[in-house]
Amino acid sequence: MNNKKKIKVSLIILTFNGIDLTLDVLKDISKLDISGITTETVVVDNASKDETVKTLKNYKLPNMDFKLIVNDENLGFAGGNNVGIKDCLKRGSDFIVLLNNDVILSKNLLQVLVNTALKNEKIGIVSPKMYFAKGFEFHKDRYKESELGKVIWYAGGIIDKNNVYSHHKGVDEVDLGQYDNEEETDFANAAAVLIRSKLFEEIGLLDEKFFLYWEDADLSQRAKLKNWKVVYTPKTHIWHKVSVATGGPGGEVNDYYLIRNRFVFGFRYFSLRTKLALIRDSFRILLKGRKWQKMAVVDFYLGRLGKGSKIK
Repeated sequence: MNNKKKIKVSLIILTFNGIDLTLDVLKDISKLDISGITTETVVVDNASKDETVKTLKNYKLPNMDFKLIVNDENLGFAGGNNVGIKDCLKRGSDFIVLLNNDVILSKNLLQVLVNTALKNEKIGIVSPKMYFAKGFEFHKDRYKESELGKVIWYAGGIIDKNNVYSHHKGVDEVDLGQYDNEEETDFANAAAVLIRSKLFEEIGLLDEKFFLYWEDADLSQRAKLKNWKVVYTPKTHIWHKVSVATGGPGGEVNDYYLIRNRFVFGFRYFSLRTKLALIRDSFRILLKGRKWQKMAVVDFYLGRLGKGSKIK
């Protein structure tokens, strides 16, 4: 980091009933290389019922300032993070880094993300390569012991604009260097993402209509429409304990928010042809889908966005 003026970076971790995970990621943050950067960490708690607030009330990090913000209710991923983003923007942060609490960090994470963004003032969003944490792979029996920890979860994002599906480049593949080119990508994944503060000031914060899922794709899409660059970098990485907080693929939370928000995203950005395809798919889901997939479609058509129907 060779800048005359120190860059200020705020790390935001959103929590909900996950104190053990949060403490683990805070330990990783305490080991980050922050040379040449002014840093702080802000934990935003979404009305946890575990020991999160009690444990973190007087928490201190050895290498940077620490702040805890406690929400009175669960505002979802978008709303909860927005509370933290607004707080950090008020205090003059140049970059915001959103981190899940279920990730394991590389020591060089901040250095690489910031330096990537500084290459071009129009780079507004940067996400690193992401691996499955050991034991959290979708297909655990597919890999040799020596390959665990090297199975890719995200190496860039791709959006199918005809059918409105998003997927990760390289997912389930063992990393053999096949995704080692830094490049622009359809969307950055918010499990670990650096966002330039000026971008928020121009296009707004995360859209709270999504509550959970697709809000990162929406932010990326809005950024691109304003000529910001969304970049994937393989020069640093994290490991992700995938879907620990939401019950995994096929769970009620995934069923509901992934389906509903897919329709919101598709109708917001894509062509009439794509919208017609979504309408056809909605009838298929209503006929054959699981309970919360059906509810997702109903709520989309009724305009019940944000938190939407209550999931126990």
